[in-house]
Amino acid sequence: MPIADNEDRTSGQAPEPRFSVVSVTYNSAQVLPGLLDSLKEGLAGVAFEIVIADNDSADASVEIALNHPSKPRVVQMGRNAGYSAGINAASAVIRKDANLLIMNPDVRLMPGAARVLLERLSDRSVGVAVPKVFEADGRLAWSLRREPSLVTGWTDAVLGGKLSARLGTGEKVGNPARYENGAIIDWAEGSVLAVAARARALVGDWDESFFLYSEETDYMRRVRSAGLSVAYVPGAHAIHIGGDYNSPRLAALLAHNRIKYYRRHHGAVSTALFRMSIALGEGLRAARGPAHRAAALIALFPPSYEGIDLIVG
Repeated sequence: MPIADNEDRTSGQAPEPRFSVVSVTYNSAQVLPGLLDSLKEGLAGVAFEIVIADNDSADASVEIALNHPSKPRVVQMGRNAGYSAGINAASAVIRKDANLLIMNPDVRLMPGAARVLLERLSDRSVGVAVPKVFEADGRLAWSLRREPSLVTGWTDAVLGGKLSARLGTGEKVGNPARYENGAIIDWAEGSVLAVAARARALVGDWDESFFLYSEETDYMRRVRSAGLSVAYVPGAHAIHIGGDYNSPRLAALLAHNRIKYYRRHHGAVSTALFRMSIALGEGLRAARGPAHRAAALIALFPPSYEGIDLIVG
């Protein structure tokens, strides 16, 4: 896959990067400039490089990256290979002993955030560090997650995600007090993650069979299984703009990959019950729009193979 690079890296004059920033783009021209603009202050006091993996965007994403003053390298995938594949392709051109700061193109890193995350990664027991995330309007985003279980699945289905999150039984952590202090967590939504070089060495590549969604759940579980922790760092801040979550295609893919992830770690009976919880929850909300109906259908009639071809075409 071709690599475009606007910077002469042969002089040896630049300091060794302490963070390698990775972002995966797919028709991200509207949001990518904001990410790149935020990095100078967001990474203040930290040496860094930027690598963009572009999943064959049809818009100006590549041109925007190449012409930005931050001068990122661009790995052109040549196809829409998925989020995990993009991270892996970017990581392949980065030194193995580098810490990664993986960010969606619709993230805005707040001033000084990277330095705080890097300080947390200095603890050798930590494999991943995540910041406090805010919505575009300034509201706290419920970015922390519990490991998926029958309890989280069924309470989310019956009570709804917001109520179960506030009660402490859902997959999302919705108690505002939990966001005030640092903690060791199960996992967090993957819009912005700092990954220690030690975790990269132990865990290896991201699982490309998760085209989109649940890839961060899988990766952080593997980090924990390797004996490292996932740390929430409230002193580091980021804004996640977010996108359109009402797409039936994406909703179906999200439901499919949630079940696929759960099935890898649980037996047939438990997986069937988990799948039923998703089908029930989405079915109860089917009147709200086609996205819920698509998710319910994929839960009721899952593909009979390990893959996503039926969904992503």
